[in-house]
Amino acid sequence: MADERTGAHSAPPSGSGRQPSSDGTAAATPGAPASSPGSPLPGSSLYGAADKNDPFRPLEPPPGYVPGSSGRPAPVDSALPDVRLTSQGAISDEALRKAEAYIEQEEGAANRLSGRAGMIVTAIAVVSTLFHLYAAYAIVPTQTLRYVHVAFVMALCFLLFPLATRFRNAIRWWDVVAAIASVGILGYALIGGEEFTDRATMPDHLDVVLGVVFIVLLLEATRRTTGWIMPVVAILFIVYALVGPHLPAPWTHRGYTFTRLVGHLFITLEGIFGVAVDVSSSLIIMFTIYGAFLQHSGAGKFFINFSLAVMGGKPNSAGRTVVLSSFLLGGPSGSGVATTVTIGAVAYPMMARAGFEKNAAGGLLAAGGLGAILSPPVLGAAAFLIAEFLKISYLDVIWMALIPTCLYYLSLLFMVELDARRFGAKAVPYDTSLTIPQMLRRYGFHFTSLVAVVGFMVAGYSPMLSVFWSTLLVLGLSFLRPDTALWPKKLVRALADGTIGVLNAATTCASAGIIVGVVTLTGLGLKFSSIVLAYAGNSLLLTALYTALIVWIVGLAVPVTASYIICAVIAAPALIKLGVPEFAAHMFIFYYAVLSEVSPPTALSPFAAAAITGGDPYRTTLQAWKYTLPAFLVPFVFILDPLGVGLLMAVPKGGTVLDVVLIALKTAIGLGALAVAAQGWAWRAVAAGERGLWIVAGLLLVFPSLLEPATEWLVGVDVPHPAWFGLALVALLVLHQIRTRGEARPA
Repeated sequence: MADERTGAHSAPPSGSGRQPSSDGTAAATPGAPASSPGSPLPGSSLYGAADKNDPFRPLEPPPGYVPGSSGRPAPVDSALPDVRLTSQGAISDEALRKAEAYIEQEEGAANRLSGRAGMIVTAIAVVSTLFHLYAAYAIVPTQTLRYVHVAFVMALCFLLFPLATRFRNAIRWWDVVAAIASVGILGYALIGGEEFTDRATMPDHLDVVLGVVFIVLLLEATRRTTGWIMPVVAILFIVYALVGPHLPAPWTHRGYTFTRLVGHLFITLEGIFGVAVDVSSSLIIMFTIYGAFLQHSGAGKFFINFSLAVMGGKPNSAGRTVVLSSFLLGGPSGSGVATTVTIGAVAYPMMARAGFEKNAAGGLLAAGGLGAILSPPVLGAAAFLIAEFLKISYLDVIWMALIPTCLYYLSLLFMVELDARRFGAKAVPYDTSLTIPQMLRRYGFHFTSLVAVVGFMVAGYSPMLSVFWSTLLVLGLSFLRPDTALWPKKLVRALADGTIGVLNAATTCASAGIIVGVVTLTGLGLKFSSIVLAYAGNSLLLTALYTALIVWIVGLAVPVTASYIICAVIAAPALIKLGVPEFAAHMFIFYYAVLSEVSPPTALSPFAAAAITGGDPYRTTLQAWKYTLPAFLVPFVFILDPLGVGLLMAVPKGGTVLDVVLIALKTAIGLGALAVAAQGWAWRAVAAGERGLWIVAGLLLVFPSLLEPATEWLVGVDVPHPAWFGLALVALLVLHQIRTRGEARPA
């Protein structure tokens, strides 16, 4: 899945698996910058051989080297290696190269530049970041900000991402021409001012020619960063706009001339430079800058070490560490694949020693990485678009995501606890040279900026200003420790990575603007919702199921951000027509767009995790599904349960705050029951018939609308409150498990 982080995807340094100390314990060396989402880290795979004593110590890059995504190694053979722990218990370099290749699949294979070319590209990226920081503080006209943002993005895309893999690691003349042409065309649009925008419905010949060239350049930049699928989808929507009169009902529309279509997409703020680019040029890039500053100040390493210290020393500490560290690392970055790889490089040796089976370990790592897209304060790039589509504050989106995020990680913790029982997990010793209080005294300031982002928004600052001041706070606090201080060399890398990190999301947003522009121009959204409602017979349950299926299928082909944008404009209207609150419909679509992160054939997170663990990629994907599917029933609660909006921190109509608490507790218990069913274990192994009862109990609590009609049809009696049956069934099953836990475990 291509986007979904809002910072650059980071690849862990080769050899960055946790090295044991002399006594065989997992060493945790605080302070040095760790590989973490936010932007790629300097490490051995980028800059040279890893330091044997401290795998997280950053090594110096060659002069003029472009930091960030440009440093990842080229993809290697697609067959997964037979990964074994090295004699020191670290992940092999080959495994990390495999995992890094999956990150490249997500955001493109970038050039590795040095010398003058590297310095020029770094300078462009730094200037871009400084411009966006200025735009966050000062007032820059909307149209100017969008044009300049896209100009920087496209220029860097052509300079950093080659036309083909065989042209890597050098800037070719055609890359320079494409970059200059992109900037020149947007300069023409900027100079034209209002006179240019007034020609949107009747553009002149030069406008059309430049518009066509720009659209082609944009699709090529998107292809370089995300692959072929997104540009092809955008082209299909363009074709739909042109051939509308020749299509059968209900897909037909009056059709638009080529000139009119180009004017709408290129000149107006309803096409390429619409809502998606507005969000990319303001919120998304500000969070990538923030993530880059956090990463270069060593926050990622601290979060992992802190998770180890808090969760260590128990049989289930390995799994708990993955869950906690994925939340801490993913929260400020929003990256799924990068969080999976970063944590996997450190945590898998510990999971293996604890007794985790390879595929189960990979599934948990992928599920933890997926939580990065769901976790405040950043979530994924699509979350910023939710705020813009709904015309609400981003703080409201964070607020809505709070309970679902807690339920997601609670579901993972249920799974981890059951894993510990099922695998007979062993306690893994780890380095205790620093106690938790000592660690917090030295490096606890990294938590400050995470709280500050939300704190500034609560205080009334705009999201842009909140992230702006939080970024400056990261910069200032970094000087509390000499090993975290952002001195000029590290500061330049952080500034460059801030813009480099947004390239993938920005090109996706700009190309998605083509899709949104066609949908608004042709009225496809209303047509599509009418078709869905007709097939569903105006049934809310069937409409929800169809919508989830549509979002999931779209998500298999395009990144999460694009999947959300497409489905928000074509699928959400159907749910809204049936009385679902608009915010609930959009959150439902967002969560199912995220599910594509662990769904073949684009299941990059599980595939990357399999590269780390040496497991089978498809079995790892199934394990990831097992971990995540209970939590992905939660979105149905948003729209099918009368009290479901309580999970989005909204008081149900005619209800009270108590209803919010009750729906959260009911759903949490239901997820626990489904976790037992998925794992086949509670206090002891669960028999087949008993597992079926756990499934029924969980669905009665989480997804009663699925069982209620069937139950009423079978017994012929209205069942108004199926949740109470679910609670009673859970209580009976728990009692039975406790009473029989001493029985021999089935083979």
